Amino acid sequence: MNLNNITQQYLALFPGDTSGNPQQRQTPGVLWCTVETAGFPKAKLLHFNQKLSEEIGLGIFENQQDQDFLNSNVKNLPIKPYATAYAGHQFGNWAGQLGDGRAIYAGEISNFNEKKTELQWKGAGATPYSRHADGRAVLRSTVREYLMSEAMHHLGISTTRALSISLSGEQVVRDIMYSGNAAPEKGAVMMRTAESFLRFGHFEMASASKNLELLKELTDFTIKNYYPEISGEDKEKYLEFFREVSQRTADMVAGWFRVGFVHGVMNTDNMSILGQTIDYGPYAMLEEYDLSFTSNTTDLPGRRYAFGEQGKIAQWNLWQLANALFPLINDANALQEILNQFGDIFWQKHDEMLSRKFGFDALLPDDSSFFSEWQQMMTDLQLDHTLFFQKLEYFESITEIDLAEISYLAITEDLFSKFKSFLNSYVKRLNINTISRQESLALMKKNNPKFILRNYLLFECIEDLDSGSMAYFEKLWTALQDPYAVVFPEFNQKRPSKYNGVAGCSMLSCSS
Repeated sequence: MNLNNITQQYLALFPGDTSGNPQQRQTPGVLWCTVETAGFPKAKLLHFNQKLSEEIGLGIFENQQDQDFLNSNVKNLPIKPYATAYAGHQFGNWAGQLGDGRAIYAGEISNFNEKKTELQWKGAGATPYSRHADGRAVLRSTVREYLMSEAMHHLGISTTRALSISLSGEQVVRDIMYSGNAAPEKGAVMMRTAESFLRFGHFEMASASKNLELLKELTDFTIKNYYPEISGEDKEKYLEFFREVSQRTADMVAGWFRVGFVHGVMNTDNMSILGQTIDYGPYAMLEEYDLSFTSNTTDLPGRRYAFGEQGKIAQWNLWQLANALFPLINDANALQEILNQFGDIFWQKHDEMLSRKFGFDALLPDDSSFFSEWQQMMTDLQLDHTLFFQKLEYFESITEIDLAEISYLAITEDLFSKFKSFLNSYVKRLNINTISRQESLALMKKNNPKFILRNYLLFECIEDLDSGSMAYFEKLWTALQDPYAVVFPEFNQKRPSKYNGVAGCSMLSCSS
């Protein structure tokens, strides 16, 4: 791999702490701290994303130095690792300084098109922001992020991505459900990539410091590097920046609804300033349709981050970003107008997305009532979100047996009657289409995945990895590369009943 063009412009531009001290502490007035990675002499590379490496300009995996880099053994390499400081709101409450607790930057690389990509280890050791933790990661959670971030990329959702995953050679103690039953697990380290890992929380941190010049420099840096299309000066430039962040956030969350993704922990520190899905912790792909489903045990009983709440929470998080940017703009009415528009913009994007999933050529004013009928039917019958849309491609021949294949309830005559009633509504709506049935089906196939990374599949994969086998992992990796095709039919089914209620197969804790 080519390490020659790795740079660290963030360190050159913003104030930092160069002590290298990993002691967990407050770091007022700085946006980064240099740190040393733990270095894992017994690390073993499990998987390397060769296509991504070539795409971002790292090239071909070749030698021991390359493997040392991926495993965070970089003491003899020309790299200056660092962690960044950010703040945030967690579960609706101001949490103050947070920062990169398990993440350590290797730097930034440019490919032949001069496109920049940031490189970051996760699980490579403690930083000043580890908050009394060890900065390590376990294989279980690392595999989940590694596979899911790539799955989201191939589903067409803006996301961070995964370059490599390694066993660290250590045992790490974790309590998967926060139940008091901590146990040692295999440690792991992952290299992940993104155009930028800047979060809403970075701006909250700069704003909370009351250092207007620092906030301005950070925002100008972000606009110059990631929003170069924005012109203008001063207030108008920053308003346009906030408007564009809002648009990207709306696009991202509408994408989540399209594929049934539940993030599980939409704190402001987990919101990308570029509208990229970041921090795959207690996520899940929706199985039985339920707007109130939350994938995070820590989110109970309030279900703040439930599937159906994600649009509203995105707006709430943008509100906090607006507060952070306010000192640069000093126009509450202008910011309020953008925030008020977000709801209309998001739900317009959401409904247009749904219309494509149903194969409609355009969104009509009366479609909102159709969508409400659909949501109620899906909830009443507990239908699998992904499998439902697959069956809908063949709705003319759906039988009671077919319905049993996609419902998590025992099908009764009454339930089947509700389903047939919905199909009648669907036929009436399809008849309004101005495109052919073939064109409608093509639209559905493009927007409805055949394969999603269900939690039970990840559960089985992790068990297989724990036994020393990579076979299941490789099958999932193959399937997620082409999620709009049925690559392995055995993955294209609802969650087996034996996994109902099993920890890790539906809900997880934040530490997972």
